[in-house]
Amino acid sequence: MTSGTRQRLLDAALRAFADQGVAGASLVEITRQAGQRNRGAVHYHFGGREGLLVAVLEEQSGFLAEREGQLLQVARTTPPDDVARVVEAIVRPAVELAETGWRGSAYLSIVGELVEQDQDALGEQVAAALRHTGGYDVFDLLVERLPPMDGALRDERFALATAYILGAVARRARAADRPGRPQLPSERFVANLVQTTAAMLTAPTAGI
Repeated sequence: MTSGTRQRLLDAALRAFADQGVAGASLVEITRQAGQRNRGAVHYHFGGREGLLVAVLEEQSGFLAEREGQLLQVARTTPPDDVARVVEAIVRPAVELAETGWRGSAYLSIVGELVEQDQDALGEQVAAALRHTGGYDVFDLLVERLPPMDGALRDERFALATAYILGAVARRARAADRPGRPQLPSERFVANLVQTTAAMLTAPTAGI
């Protein structure tokens, strides 16, 4: 079994996890889509589903973490109430990754599914790989810049904002492959997504 086999398994898993969900995807079908007759190929290369998922996450985590770090450096130089520049450190890397092709958009779909789950229920290796994709330093800075609110409401807004960003980026990626309403140019899409997410995070809390 070659590194080519390993990459074909990763690509097949990326498609299957994005389309059918991490738990719902069949390892047998992933193996078949990768052109392998040996049903043990996933276990041979990755040790099982969790190892395969970790390998899928690690493929793009470096790019996301690097771009996030670059944008966070800029955000930290802005006024302490500037939420939009911090949000940009999530939005822009996600858009850039989605624009690299199907792998990027499928990857973001998987991350979007995982961040919605109970993080304590994820396997230790999966949780570590997910942390490597970034986002945690962004949320730490957002905590400092958001208006006062209790922890439960803040966490709910973070969850909504993350789902909104990843969902919007995924829809844009899908729209590129099919006819539909005209899409905003990339820079305008980023600016609009940043501003609407920042507005969501800083919306008034009175009566909530």
